[in-house]
Amino acid sequence: MSDASDPPEASPGKRSAPRRRNPRGQGQLLKAQLVDAAARLLATLEQPETLTLRQVAREVGVAPASIYSHFPDLSALIQHVLRLRYDELAQLMDRAARSAADPLAELVARCTAYVRWGVGQPGHYRTLFGGRMPDDLVPGSAHGGGAELLEAVVAALAAAAEGERRQPSPARQWQAGLMLWTALHGLVSLYNDHGNMPWPPLDDLIADLVGLHTGRPAAQIAALLPGPGDGPGSAGPPPVPTA
Repeated sequence: MSDASDPPEASPGKRSAPRRRNPRGQGQLLKAQLVDAAARLLATLEQPETLTLRQVAREVGVAPASIYSHFPDLSALIQHVLRLRYDELAQLMDRAARSAADPLAELVARCTAYVRWGVGQPGHYRTLFGGRMPDDLVPGSAHGGGAELLEAVVAALAAAAEGERRQPSPARQWQAGLMLWTALHGLVSLYNDHGNMPWPPLDDLIADLVGLHTGRPAAQIAALLPGPGDGPGSAGPPPVPTA
């Protein structure tokens, strides 16, 4: 994607003031600023697929050529942001699962962390799962972190189903986990895109959804949900790290 000219863009905020040159030896600071700016633009632009390196440079207040000492092109910068965001979500889900007392509680914790993060960070969720980027800019391999999240949900659902009379085959376990993830994604996407609908409480929706996919009463699932203040999505987005 060429950076020769900038397409019209939605303004994510006031244009940054000219940036002071970093002292020698602080190149990593510029890298962090570039990553943070790219993540912010991807999350706030009306058409994130039109992002250019020139826009990122303008947001930070540097010349576009300054970016090339850290990232060879726009694709590398976006893939870096994706990797960090996937890592952030994976760590939140893993942290939520560590306090679970049994496999069902682990599954509930993972699903709850995923939904709360997605609703709490709608722009960043769209960056990961919106599917707006062309393949030549963001190849499928850049979404390996998403595949790992799905595998964790598949494993958690399979573990929660252990002890049933008919243990599903690995292929059926994979399909069941895929359908659960599809439902979670649909809930987050619709909740974010149609927030004016008279939605029931989000935790009620999570309990119903997980209950449907585990064959457990919604009340049993609701009793396992973390408290509202424990939701990973309840806080504002943390700064994007550089590594």
